Amino acid sequence: MTDVGIMQGRLLPPFEGRFQAFPATRWRDEFSLARKAGLACIEWIYEKPHDQQNPLGSDQGIAELKRLSAESGVDIRSICADYYMQERLIDPDGAPQQEVVDHLQWLMNQAAQLPVIYIVLPFVDASSLNTPGQRDGLISLMADMGPLASKHGLELHLETDLEPVVFRHLLDAIDQPAVRMNFDIGNSASLGFDPVDELTILDSYLGSVHVKDRELGGGTVSLGQGNADLATCFKLIRQTGFSRHLVLQAARGEDGHEATLAASNRHFVERHMATGPE
Repeated sequence: MTDVGIMQGRLLPPFEGRFQAFPATRWRDEFSLARKAGLACIEWIYEKPHDQQNPLGSDQGIAELKRLSAESGVDIRSICADYYMQERLIDPDGAPQQEVVDHLQWLMNQAAQLPVIYIVLPFVDASSLNTPGQRDGLISLMADMGPLASKHGLELHLETDLEPVVFRHLLDAIDQPAVRMNFDIGNSASLGFDPVDELTILDSYLGSVHVKDRELGGGTVSLGQGNADLATCFKLIRQTGFSRHLVLQAARGEDGHEATLAASNRHFVERHMATGPE
């Protein structure tokens, strides 16, 4: 059976009113809530706000994460590094920002102390790769970061809003086994990408999956209520031989009922990944 995880914070009411955030005051609570929902893992968020309170930042914090994982049976297998949406790895002209690059190297060191498989690097919205110069800068940066990630036993997964053919050319140019693609089902639907084209072009680079549904050009909605062709997406993911966990990043439910909704979404994913929705 496919392992299903969840993006950190989705088992709690929105922290500081933000849709996605590191829940600085209640992050410990999510381990037991994830276990209650039958989830295998949590994709940890490392972002600029409250970074001093994030347990990834200290040996003591990492020791506590290991303890909570052991007690709950809920792992931390991946990190969503939203930090680099605010602190950009490359500047608008495409030049690597060394202080931020050094920070990523530090984060990889921290991640290597946990059973983390990959770190997602978002290049969307404020950090989109809008110009050829920015894409060239990322190619150069990943030529250095890819081998370092491999040394740590990690992968770096790029989440972008690039057209599939452009994204494929980018990954081909990077040409690092540890640099792969994060496929966000909802974001692709919002951008109007055809999942058949996208996963046919990029299937060999598929490293991780964020499961959500969005309306075309719009926001996140409940699974099955948006423009994502979820049945086709899951079928294509299965056909690639993908065998890792999938991460729920679905729309939120009512406050206080997050774990119930997460369990329902988990069943939805498991059913589709096993034999399809029928």
